[in-house]
Amino acid sequence: MIHAVHLLLYSTGAEADRAFFRDVLGWSFVDAGHGWLIFALPPTELGVHPADSDSAPAPAHERLAAATVYLMCDDLAAEVHSLAAKGVPCTPSQDAGWGITTTFRLPSGTTIGLYQPRHPLAIRTA
Repeated sequence: MIHAVHLLLYSTGAEADRAFFRDVLGWSFVDAGHGWLIFALPPTELGVHPADSDSAPAPAHERLAAATVYLMCDDLAAEVHSLAAKGVPCTPSQDAGWGITTTFRLPSGTTIGLYQPRHPLAIRTA
């Protein structure tokens, strides 16, 4: 039985990005040895989106990747404020219909999405 997902995030600045998840977001982790931190993630959902759609093209930062990471929150404005207080700037929020979104960059330059969903959440019904 499949019981979890192990997400891989490739980074040109892995140590700095690990420190960001540990120190800025405060995620718990285990050290797998030699500084390889494996983080416990918040509850996770998977959305399968069409790769090519004229009606809803993927944002530019998503077009090069097969997978895009979006973190979810209940109050986007509060999270943006909290990140700003920790020195992490976010892009202006946008209404995407299905939620309110923003993005921020990890120390490596990798873009991460953050959104306050408006859609039903699978994690609340599982």
